[in-house]
Amino acid sequence: MSRLKGVAARDPRAGFRAERGGGGASSVPQGLLKAARKSGQLNLSGRNLSEVPQCVWRINLDIPEEANQNLSFSATERWWEQTDLTKLIISNNKLQSLSDDLGLLPALTVLDIHDNQLTSLPSAIRELENLQKLNVSHNKLKILPEEITNLRNLKGLYLQHNELTSIPEGFEQLFNLEDLDLSNNCLKTVPASFSSLSSLVRLNLSSNQLKNLPAEISGMKRLKHLDCNSNLLESIPSELAGMESLELLYLRRNKLRFLPEFPSCKLLKELHLGENQIEMLGAEHLKHLNSILVLDLRDNKLKSVPEEITLLQSLERLDLSNNDISSLPYSLGKLHLKFLALEGNPMRTIRREIINKGTQEVLKYLRSKIKDDGPSQNDSAIETAMTLPSESRVNVHAIITLKILDYSDKQTTLIPDEVFDAVKSNIVTSINFSKNQLCEIPKRIIELKEMVSDVNLGFNKLSFISLELCMLQKLSFLDLRNNFLNSLPEEMESLIRLQTINLSFNRFKILPEVLYRISTLETILISNNQVGSVNPEKLKIMENLVTLDLQNNDLLQIPPELGNCVNLRTLLLDGNPFRVPRAAILMKGTAAILEYLRDRIPT
Repeated sequence: MSRLKGVAARDPRAGFRAERGGGGASSVPQGLLKAARKSGQLNLSGRNLSEVPQCVWRINLDIPEEANQNLSFSATERWWEQTDLTKLIISNNKLQSLSDDLGLLPALTVLDIHDNQLTSLPSAIRELENLQKLNVSHNKLKILPEEITNLRNLKGLYLQHNELTSIPEGFEQLFNLEDLDLSNNCLKTVPASFSSLSSLVRLNLSSNQLKNLPAEISGMKRLKHLDCNSNLLESIPSELAGMESLELLYLRRNKLRFLPEFPSCKLLKELHLGENQIEMLGAEHLKHLNSILVLDLRDNKLKSVPEEITLLQSLERLDLSNNDISSLPYSLGKLHLKFLALEGNPMRTIRREIINKGTQEVLKYLRSKIKDDGPSQNDSAIETAMTLPSESRVNVHAIITLKILDYSDKQTTLIPDEVFDAVKSNIVTSINFSKNQLCEIPKRIIELKEMVSDVNLGFNKLSFISLELCMLQKLSFLDLRNNFLNSLPEEMESLIRLQTINLSFNRFKILPEVLYRISTLETILISNNQVGSVNPEKLKIMENLVTLDLQNNDLLQIPPELGNCVNLRTLLLDGNPFRVPRAAILMKGTAAILEYLRDRIPT
């Protein structure tokens, strides 16, 4: 009865009051309360509670009901020798507020009230001085009471998925805090005083509205995990480079144009920079990343990869997909990569079929080229010599030697006839009309229907797909990302050789039905749309499908039956509003996600 006296002093009649009715006491079984008095733990999650029954707040104060019914107690039933309540779970209910009676439970070390409808916390929370873990995630909190800064023993504070716009003054007094999750709120700034949270190991600020980080954040010398995904960051303070304990850094989906340097981050294992606007990767960015295992640079604007990439001797996963990279340094083949993603790049030095065979084949190819490295002739000189006046805008050299019809990055609304005329009797296997202002697919594309296998129409203004495209019978790779598409024509079913389709950054609300009927598909990239559902039964029939990217869509739930799609090697689901699987499962990779989903299929 360690704290009963202290509480009784505040309420002289407390220990002698018969348990009051009201407050929904009947919704908490007496057996549960009796067990809680012994164990010090009470779990009331998922009970449809709209308020916390008074008997819960007074569990350590009032004479229990069983004492009035049974006057002969065995040694195990001495209610006055009860244990103070230390753990209270009232998550997944319908609570809109908590009363100040919360202060009657000063022994609490764990309070879990996630997934309710709370708009505020009572000031009596200051009484919970022994609290070590507070979970108020998935509520509707707009502000935090200043009294929360009184919880000096707090180690874990979970505030994700609320409506917070600011952090209260004095937050830095929580100097024992090790884990702080503020993700999915409405924060526009982080107070500089955060630097005083010297025990912090994990900080999640993802999915807010941060435009910058304070330089003082570098004062968190123990911080290992920093997540700033999905903000509005345009730069990173150089002081961040001094965080010597940092192991995981997430900066995906921001507005970064430059890669930061990390001279002191010797322990950095994962650096996630996908979906930014980074244009250059230099030696200075790479030379300090001695321990890096994962480097994610997908969906940026990189044009090249420096030779110094070989300095990253520990690197296991390198994602360069959806950039503007046309060639790779052959020395990349020396790295012991387990995963290398290159799809969605205008790659000219490596044939598509080699890339499609996977990481080890690409590395093997690059190694084979190291000995006969070096271009034999000056490409640009040849191009000039072979370009006729009437075809001055067409790269004839690319047509003849690389079999590419390239008219990209011209910001044109129409592809001129002279582009198609330049093909003449040459064989063309690839078309690149990306980065223009095309509103429709050029009709003359049908002239190449018997030879073209690779078409890039990304970064245009296409709102529909014309039937001409559906007649390219040898098409195996189709890039339609960054357009205005919300549907695909049923006629695409005739593309019986299509292996890869990139539909990222469009306006799809569902996975287009026709895709389920293209049995040859191996890769579907449909991230950054508004996809709200997928059909697991139809996906299961797609026996060749190994990669499905559904990141940053509107999936509110993942059907457990998706776990039956055992052929999938890469399933990407980050950035959707579903709650399960949790992020911890997603981080374990595709096999773990599929197993998790299978375990939840109703039997």
